[in-house]
Amino acid sequence: MAFPQLNEQMDLIRRGTVEIISEDELEKKIARSLGTGRPLNVKQGFDPTAPDIHLGHTVSIHKLRDFQALGHRVIFLIGDFTGMIGDPTGRTETRRRMTREEILENAETYKEQAFKILDPQQTVIDFNSRWLGGLGVEGVLRLSGLYTVARMLERDDFAKRYAGGLPISILEFLYPLFQGYDSVALEADVELGGTDQKFNLLVGRDLQRHWDQEPQVVVTMPLLVGTDGVNKMSKSVGNYIGVSEPAEEIYGKVMSIPDGLIYTYYELLTNVPLESLRQIKGRLEARSVNPRDVKRELALEITSLYHGEKKATAARDHFEQVVVRKDRPDEVPKHRLEAGGEPVWLPGLLRQVGLVKSSSEAIRLIAQGAVLLDDIKVEDAEHRLDPSGEHFLKVGKRRFAKVVFE
Repeated sequence: MAFPQLNEQMDLIRRGTVEIISEDELEKKIARSLGTGRPLNVKQGFDPTAPDIHLGHTVSIHKLRDFQALGHRVIFLIGDFTGMIGDPTGRTETRRRMTREEILENAETYKEQAFKILDPQQTVIDFNSRWLGGLGVEGVLRLSGLYTVARMLERDDFAKRYAGGLPISILEFLYPLFQGYDSVALEADVELGGTDQKFNLLVGRDLQRHWDQEPQVVVTMPLLVGTDGVNKMSKSVGNYIGVSEPAEEIYGKVMSIPDGLIYTYYELLTNVPLESLRQIKGRLEARSVNPRDVKRELALEITSLYHGEKKATAARDHFEQVVVRKDRPDEVPKHRLEAGGEPVWLPGLLRQVGLVKSSSEAIRLIAQGAVLLDDIKVEDAEHRLDPSGEHFLKVGKRRFAKVVFE
């Protein structure tokens, strides 16, 4: 394909980035690419330590897609070797080591979800065990000799753990070196990562110089703020939007974000063209539009990306009916259970019909006033239901079920 001109490429690459180290180097690489017709090698590594990804993980995947749209060679690197160590970034303690089987199983779901954004035909999938697995003791010793303990302790998370007397394993010191060596093995021109990955990405530049390669350009992306508008998106905090969640959940969760995040989510999580992005920003800043209307457009855009336009539109209609007009949805999952017997403990029933993952979650939601039984708020976590007739259950704003005892 014909590459876009330098300025056009730089404009798209800058979109949403925190830092490019350095822009001058990137411009030189792109200019050379335009002259030779050779695309840049653009990599990012992913350690599949969990089966599912959320929108926070997709920020840099969208940037990979930008490079792909510009005609460059995107390498989606599965850290099947480094994943067994565990990235120490942001950790206050040593991670549990995962087995190779766990890593490979998670990798399959990672690829499936990432390909909702990336073009699978233009994406190179690689595994870092291909070169790290064959390093041997001699290779590891050679790598280890290139960095000092003092340099490793420049990392903020290592420094905090060391100052607090918390353990840091030697294995964790090796992680940045292995990630950096990935760039050597792949001869990367550009590497992407979150701002919390900056140290690791810079190690790649150092190691490439040692192997007489031109250092990669480092592109860092922001850590996405979650639906609470305060904390980084995280499953443990509960402020996340999962890529594999149902369309109604994705749409509803996007609609729940604070207005101040609308533009950021548009910029980082959608494929809206730059000119349209500028118009959205202008409308929001001029207050010429109700932010809720722009948020509806955003929710539809993001939901369509992962579920298609038809399901996204249905999710929008569901949200308007259930959340805005507060009507019961037309279609609700129905569960038929045996009538009679002892009264049924409500938290256990909510778990049984799939409205919550655990009884403890149900108890917490009841305490928050988020559980309704036959349109009446439940206030007692010990509430027991007579096992007869038909009952309507609602958890939060978007989870519903009918239970029929027969």
